Amino acid sequence: MTTDRSVAAASLRGGLLAAIFLMATSAIGPGFITQTATFTARMGSAFAFAILASILIDFVVQLNIWRITALTGKRASETANAAIPGAGYLLTALVVIGGLAFNVGNIAGGGLGLNAMLGLDPKIGGAITAVLAIAIFLSRQAGILLDRAIIGLGIVMILLVLFVAVQSNPPVGEALRQTIWPDSIDFATITTIVGGTVGGYITYSGAHRLLDKGLTGPHNLTAVTRAALTGIAVTGVMRFVLFLAILGVVASGVTLDLSSQAANPAAQAFQAAAGDWGMRVFGVVLWAAALTSVIGAAYTSVSFLDVVGVRSDAARSRATVGFIAFSLAVYLALGTAPAAILVFVGGFNGLILPIGLTIFTYIGYARSDLMGGHRYNRVLLALGAIVCALTWYMGARSVTTIFAFLGV
Repeated sequence: MTTDRSVAAASLRGGLLAAIFLMATSAIGPGFITQTATFTARMGSAFAFAILASILIDFVVQLNIWRITALTGKRASETANAAIPGAGYLLTALVVIGGLAFNVGNIAGGGLGLNAMLGLDPKIGGAITAVLAIAIFLSRQAGILLDRAIIGLGIVMILLVLFVAVQSNPPVGEALRQTIWPDSIDFATITTIVGGTVGGYITYSGAHRLLDKGLTGPHNLTAVTRAALTGIAVTGVMRFVLFLAILGVVASGVTLDLSSQAANPAAQAFQAAAGDWGMRVFGVVLWAAALTSVIGAAYTSVSFLDVVGVRSDAARSRATVGFIAFSLAVYLALGTAPAAILVFVGGFNGLILPIGLTIFTYIGYARSDLMGGHRYNRVLLALGAIVCALTWYMGARSVTTIFAFLGV
């Protein structure tokens, strides 16, 4: 009996860690890094308030969607269709479109990583990243090896960011003041970084991973809640430390290039603080994050296509490869700087976030039958309704600015 309980506990921990890892690696990708560098260069210490606001919004979004998904025991598209006929098809279309936007940005991030590491043209680097992602996806063994390598590279990234944060000597006091009392508030910025952390496919990737591991039902709510909080806490701390690292560089008088086709603001900041070796190591980690994000975004987006008949493993594999190839074609066709794409995709997914959140808030309030008769936590629902209204308002205020990020 003790052995059975130990195995069950180990399985539970493994499932939760898998969901946390999938969500965190999706959120801490090339878009996350480039958005933070770009907005810190533009706003300085005032960006601290946007980070705090995004973290608070992220907590509410993640908690509600993960918990409701665990209670329904179904994928988000199926739950949405059951709640509001046709809503699942709408959600699928939005997640696939958002996933495509993210994947174009991830391929752009791969180009930026190889540019920082080897000096390759970003478009050539993006093409190499996409082709390698397809090869890895089709080779299960290579994918396992890559996952293990990314854990080590993730540790390198954290240590490098911490080193640069100390080395750049940021104005911590001013950053803390503006976290609470900012000189300016930019809704487009908040919408963009919220979208880059929990927008589009990212929240659902972790929630669907919980389903795959069988972590459903009211008895797993405490563990699911802890996993959701941990995932957002990790990304929140990493975002703030990265912000401080880049803020120190900007505050020292270094001007980051945000406009040219070759612009790679995060790499510039790391080079200014840690020299050429810092830029090279940063390039390796950025490229690795982009590579895994390309695969993750494509796979998760395709998982929503169950509602339109893409259910077999073979069909999903073909759709995933096609998704990556199409993302590459879009990236190569765009005459836009890779850094601009990475900023835009966060904003775009921030714009579609409130639609899915509205559906799930409605389910929590009015469709307990889809949650096995469970009466959902009213405090979390109230917070969800507030955040839902806020994301609609921010989206309406910032839609023009977000599309202007592309310069088209």
